[in-house]
Amino acid sequence: MYKDLPSIKDLLDDRVEKYNQPDFIPNDPVSIPHRFTKKQDIEISGFFAAILAWGQRKTIINNCLKLMDFMDNAPHDFILHHQDQDLQRLLDFKHRTFNDTDLLYLVYFFQQYYQQHDTLETAFTGEQNVYVTQKERLEHFHNLVFSLEDAPQRTKKHIATPARKSACKRLNMYLRWMVRRDNAGVDFGLWDTMQMSDLICPCDVHVERVARRLGLITRKGMDWETAAELTEHLKAFDPTDPVKYDFALFGLGIEEKF
Repeated sequence: MYKDLPSIKDLLDDRVEKYNQPDFIPNDPVSIPHRFTKKQDIEISGFFAAILAWGQRKTIINNCLKLMDFMDNAPHDFILHHQDQDLQRLLDFKHRTFNDTDLLYLVYFFQQYYQQHDTLETAFTGEQNVYVTQKERLEHFHNLVFSLEDAPQRTKKHIATPARKSACKRLNMYLRWMVRRDNAGVDFGLWDTMQMSDLICPCDVHVERVARRLGLITRKGMDWETAAELTEHLKAFDPTDPVKYDFALFGLGIEEKF
């Protein structure tokens, strides 16, 4: 385990430079929203790519491409203007435990939401940015998504919330995509109400393993507080953009088997 913080920072900065590059995109789920230029298409495709991001990356990407094809590769237009018969093509969609019940409900939620809003950012921040911490924002988002009548109970497991102690890995990754901005071009930086310093590091098993070896996580288990602890330690290296180190931790874990 590394104990010298400058050495850890040097290691992580080096790997951020290595992995936060355009050639990271094609083999990662972030490639799905990169197929679009319209803001709402990026938001919607990115959301589905993020919440389906568990399992083999190749399978994730292939299933997301299939889903975008079902939406005529114009997800915002499909969400707003689909007819009932258009939904037939979504039947039997499945990725691991996510199925057509979950998909159809989320399409319905997005239809209701985008009829009244121009961006998904306010689904997290609330109107007038009334929710100011990431914990509040993710809890609000979960509650908003499932505020519609007849929301399926089974779908709730696919939209994590800190209220259930979840580390919210996939949603935190999605927020990284939408909020972070730099010159590398992997993340989109579409949203500006949230700040990069607000973000919480996405924690999958690879990130967790590397972070524990580096002494950046001391809590037992993986929950919201553990993700927050890791992020606070990363702020010692870069207080304005701590979540850029997600690239380093993920790369060390996946590519280098650190």
